[in-house]
Amino acid sequence: MMLGFVLWEIIGVAIIAMGCYDLHAKTARPFGFWANAEMFAVTDTRAYNRALGKLWMVFGAVFLLLGLPFLAGQNSGYVVITILGAMAEAVAAMAVYTVKIEKKYKKCENTR
Repeated sequence: MMLGFVLWEIIGVAIIAMGCYDLHAKTARPFGFWANAEMFAVTDTRAYNRALGKLWMVFGAVFLLLGLPFLAGQNSGYVVITILGAMAEAVAAMAVYTVKIEKKYKKCENTR
């Protein structure tokens, strides 16, 4: 009964760890958000990585909370909250990244 909850929480902790790594990275390379997508030029790499790290940490914390319905059992109706919540959280993270982070840190390219 606890297997689903434990696996969900391990994934949530891994997401938070990735956010901590992004937050404290000293690399000059900006981290990507989208899988297999070419990274755009960034105005301030350190600030961009910090913003991305904060996004991943908040995502992971909410992800951990969304796993709590698994404690009622995997066949419980409360698991619907976990499924729909995870989908809504993913869409919200994509929106925050696109509207806030990408817009703020993407270098403007003049086409003249």
